[in-house]
Amino acid sequence: IILFPEIALDEAKFLARVKACVDAYGWLRDRSDASVVRYLEAENAYATSVLAPTVGLQETLYREMLGRIKETDLSVPVPLRGFTYYTRTEEGLQYPIHCRRGRAPDAAEEVLVDLNALARGKSFMSLGAFAVSDNSRLLAYSTDDTGYRQYTLVVKNLESGEHLALRQERVTSVAWAADDRTLCYTTEDPTTKRSDRLWRQAIDGQPVAVEHEADEAFSLAVHRTRSREWLVAQSGSHTTSECRVVRADDVTGAWRLLLPRVSDVEYDVDHHGDTFYVRINDTGRNFRLARMPAMMLETVALEEVIAHRPAVMLEGHDFFEQHAVFSEREDGVPQLAVRRLADGVTHRVTFPEPAYEAYLHSNPEWRAPALRIGYQSLVTPSSVYEYDLESRDRTLLKQQEVVGGYDPARFVSDRIHATASDGTRIPISLVRRADVAVDSSTPGFLQGYGAYGYSFPVSFSSARLSLLERGVVVAIAHIRGGGELGKAWHDAGRMSNKVNSFTDFIACAEHLVAEGHVAMGRLAIEGGSAGGLLMAAVTNLRPDLFGAVVSQVPFVDVLNSMSDPSLPLTVGEYEEWGNPDVREEFGWMHAYSPYENVRAAAYPPMLVRTSLNDSQVMYWEPAKYVAQLRSLKTNDTPLLFLTNMGAGHGGASGRYDRLREIATDYAFVLTMLKVGE
Repeated sequence: IILFPEIALDEAKFLARVKACVDAYGWLRDRSDASVVRYLEAENAYATSVLAPTVGLQETLYREMLGRIKETDLSVPVPLRGFTYYTRTEEGLQYPIHCRRGRAPDAAEEVLVDLNALARGKSFMSLGAFAVSDNSRLLAYSTDDTGYRQYTLVVKNLESGEHLALRQERVTSVAWAADDRTLCYTTEDPTTKRSDRLWRQAIDGQPVAVEHEADEAFSLAVHRTRSREWLVAQSGSHTTSECRVVRADDVTGAWRLLLPRVSDVEYDVDHHGDTFYVRINDTGRNFRLARMPAMMLETVALEEVIAHRPAVMLEGHDFFEQHAVFSEREDGVPQLAVRRLADGVTHRVTFPEPAYEAYLHSNPEWRAPALRIGYQSLVTPSSVYEYDLESRDRTLLKQQEVVGGYDPARFVSDRIHATASDGTRIPISLVRRADVAVDSSTPGFLQGYGAYGYSFPVSFSSARLSLLERGVVVAIAHIRGGGELGKAWHDAGRMSNKVNSFTDFIACAEHLVAEGHVAMGRLAIEGGSAGGLLMAAVTNLRPDLFGAVVSQVPFVDVLNSMSDPSLPLTVGEYEEWGNPDVREEFGWMHAYSPYENVRAAAYPPMLVRTSLNDSQVMYWEPAKYVAQLRSLKTNDTPLLFLTNMGAGHGGASGRYDRLREIATDYAFVLTMLKVGE
């Protein structure tokens, strides 16, 4: 509106005129143009040349990180119907090997899927679905070998080792029926990649269409309840959902709608006995738990089990034969509540640290006298416990081994708070070496995300030790837009409130400096995807505040991407960012979209990463953003742009390749912050 004072223009003409002026580097979208590929390769070559003085440090960091990993290792075996399933890794191999054994002590190992074999000759490999039939004889699994999140479904006969003829492309979710010969699965639209169709297929038959989700804001997924009695097809947008069910032993029957979709009401279901348990946010944003008869002939009123609580987010509900487990979050901290179904007695599982991640691990069996619980923190390595549901005793089954010795007592973690410009308290998770002085000279590394209601995990990283051992303080800003404090926290950082995510992050950075946790000018920041948007937005707002920026697959071309409904994710994202065809919502995005808001200023050193096969944030977004920065920034600080030419949104898929990428990022940060080896 500032640029175009002709307010009298009608809506369509106004938006068309504004949009026509914001894409100076739109030519970078054409990856079929050889000059675009040459451009990306030239940027890679330039970044490599600038980083050449750090090659020794990169190698040192890589060797450190690799040296902490137990390269030949075994996951905790998961019991399921007469077998235990596990993954193992071998020294020198990039990917895990998926295996099982019978429960007899002398049972031989069966290799189910060796991703290393599938990855031969390819730069990328990812496992999607992994579902074993009830009789344990067939395995349905899917893989993506480009990084574009385009998964191919196959079925393997586990007795003969042969693959069946069934092969389906673009599969997004899979579930077996009870007859051991019928699969239900969902597929995506080839252009928008929206998961929109549900199919049924016998392993020796042709696919039968079951459902098509026509609303472009909604996506479909299918799963089977832990009770094994029902299949559930859930259709949902970012703010609304509905579920259909069919008995697992009658999948040719009609799928029954449980509750019709109501705008801004989300729900999901689990099953126990003659009851569906519904987690729903119809009476409050943080969800309540209700129930309804499983075999009802028509829609009935919900009976409340757990009322909505403004201070507690009900994140999930899992039912077992004798117990139910509720995943909750209170004051930003995850909690697990266990209820004995016979009498309703409920207790919370206790954890020893003030900030941590606690979650249900793999628990596929219905009759479970004990739970597998995952636990970790910024100083405690990833751990799996067996938790007895009656005695409440816990047994450590496995903790991630940090090779070479690791003493958590050498590090301290804390939860502090910054105050945002509107007075909101923003949590910050913090970890440092115990002997690092808090004296305003310390280098820092601040991470953030703040979107989609996702909570930034307070998790352990052995790679992060390379920063901590060099005296770097590492922090996480739990800003609005995330889910740390429930749905209201998400709402306060999306749509018209999105700017809160950026000002919250700046407030956290300023707090760390003001309180002496880190030094002014020695604070690096890092974020990916929507967190990459965060990096770009805060750098546009306060380029003076940061000593270095690492931006991974950043969503920085917000306005142009959200104006193109043919792109993957766009229409469904309107509920997170807004629809630029609506004048007011266009204004929200135009005010912060990094590509449009780069200005003539002295920017900090920046390393921007993308992947050519990314289907979530297209490579051209960061490419255009970097080009815009090059044309406008007023100083000569490093601006580096690296494109992985054979991967997707998460970067390299192989574990050794991924460590190489992290080592490069850390070498850049340490060099820019002038941290010695």
